[in-house]
Amino acid sequence: MRFILIILCLCFLSGRCQEKNVVEASKQILFVGNSLTYTNDLPNLVVQLASQEGIKITTKTLAYPNYALEDHWNDGELQQLITKGSFDFVVVQQGPSSQADGREMLFDYGERISALCEVRGAKLVFFMVWPAKVNYHTFDGVIKNYTDAAERSGSLLCPVGSVWKGHFDSTNDFSYYGPDQFHPSLEGSKVAAQVIYETLFK
Repeated sequence: MRFILIILCLCFLSGRCQEKNVVEASKQILFVGNSLTYTNDLPNLVVQLASQEGIKITTKTLAYPNYALEDHWNDGELQQLITKGSFDFVVVQQGPSSQADGREMLFDYGERISALCEVRGAKLVFFMVWPAKVNYHTFDGVIKNYTDAAERSGSLLCPVGSVWKGHFDSTNDFSYYGPDQFHPSLEGSKVAAQVIYETLFK
């Protein structure tokens, strides 16, 4: 009888440890892009939102000024990070990409990156951005191209640009833009972080 009780106690403790490990396991996200990602430290804003709901996230950011997905691919660091890492999500963005060349780049490199992610068990995520305010007339093109690229590669889509446009059109409040009317204000980055968080974890 005593032996049986010891076995039961060990099984209970083992189950508790496994449960604790599951709860404490963090999700890993690789953010790939340019200044629209690193302005206001967007990845950290996502981490903060998740922590408020008990979700632990660790992030790695690969973002340089004026970089497109093609630039990241040609550098080779992106491929190394994905193949050697254990990311759950790879969140990518480039410039607004409203024109034909930007659309082609989203399609081409989106499919290449998605294939790498699939091998490593990660999920590719497109972070839909926005045009500069002076190019507001191209907003629908940005939305369409990011949406189509995500569908083509079977990826998730964070429709930040759509959310921004909906807000602008309904309120005429452009405070999501920073002083240069292209990069996000802190408020704009917080909205972007909320959309990304909800897409990944809701």
